[in-house]
Amino acid sequence: MGPTADRQAGTPDRPPGFTYPEIQRGGRPGAWRPVVGVLALAASFLLIVPVLLQVPFALGFAVAGRDVGDSMSRLVELDDPTPLGLAYLNLALAAAIPVTWLLTRVLHGLRPGWLASVLPRIRWRWFLVCFGLSLVSLVATLLVSSLVPSTADSAEVSGHLNDFTSTTRDFLVVVVLLTPLQAAGEEYAFRGYLTQSFGNLFGSWFGRPVAAVLFPALLFAAAHGSQSPPVFFDRFAFGLVAGLLVVLTGGLEAGIAMHVLNNWLAFGLALAFGDMASTLNPVGGSWWTIPVTLTQSLTYLALVLLATRRRGLRSTTTTPVGPGVLEGSRPRV
Repeated sequence: MGPTADRQAGTPDRPPGFTYPEIQRGGRPGAWRPVVGVLALAASFLLIVPVLLQVPFALGFAVAGRDVGDSMSRLVELDDPTPLGLAYLNLALAAAIPVTWLLTRVLHGLRPGWLASVLPRIRWRWFLVCFGLSLVSLVATLLVSSLVPSTADSAEVSGHLNDFTSTTRDFLVVVVLLTPLQAAGEEYAFRGYLTQSFGNLFGSWFGRPVAAVLFPALLFAAAHGSQSPPVFFDRFAFGLVAGLLVVLTGGLEAGIAMHVLNNWLAFGLALAFGDMASTLNPVGGSWWTIPVTLTQSLTYLALVLLATRRRGLRSTTTTPVGPGVLEGSRPRV
């Protein structure tokens, strides 16, 4: 019996079906498809999404009687962000969800649900479990942060509580309502579509899970623009842990839960004790942030894997292995 037959029949150590990074291999064949998809995803966020999203903002400014040119320049200015600018940024990143859905359907012939998990859909009960576990890991993070030297620049976090103004209120509304969509959008792009694309491109000679985790993590860190080595490493480490969670749990739920809580915490601290500009543009940074963030990520990883084992969470599809077998298929549960 050959390796493909072993995979299809399943073994005690490996259930039958595709792992999450292999899912595109169950769609339309062709090594060019993930290459075109990755390039299309990049083009969407460098050109298409910004243009399309700025149109309704420009119309809104015009209807309100505001100078459209000045208002649009202010909208995209992250060195001195406004609540409306943060809303624009969050919506632009959240647009990754429909963009990756479209690429998955049109280019690979797969239902968009296969980006969510091996089920294929968001496993909402599992997501709530992961969100609770992320809160536990946050407590561990706070304990470690109290034991190491200051992890924040004094310009970023002050020693006193900021005044609660109307601007603070508006920022808070945007953070609460739109940050979960922004975090989910980044996970669908980097831990979803890119993970499956690199898993499709690279075979076992390189180590498909290695490529599927490593390259999206590097791109995730690089996509945040100019940054210091500690900040880059922090984001790269976050991407690695989130990628491992996707591969080991078979879905995006754990990564989305960690990402949402992490961003809520960062923006919440900025509103309470710092400023949004420093949080959105952390070009500085200290290496002392690394043990703190690694505590959060690794504690969360351990808790999620423990919960995965106890719940018997499936990390592979229930379908046989082969090109095209996932096209239009529905899960067997």
